[in-house]
Amino acid sequence: MTITCPECRAALEPQNGAAHCERCNNDYALEARCPECHQPLQVLKACGAVDYFCQNGHGLISKKRVEFALPDA
Repeated sequence: MTITCPECRAALEPQNGAAHCERCNNDYALEARCPECHQPLQVLKACGAVDYFCQNGHGLISKKRVEFALPDA
């Protein structure tokens, strides 16, 4: 899934819950979503670790499976 800049439509590269557009030099916060139901995930942070939890019955979601997207306006 490719995330595009809402200003110039260039491809964004997600990094640590955010994305930066090189073309227009803007930063965007990204939302972690469940790969099963595509709903926002709860972010759990403890002892330097970040985990993701789906409150819609899918439980803990691996960081490798999380979908990052721009939040709905």
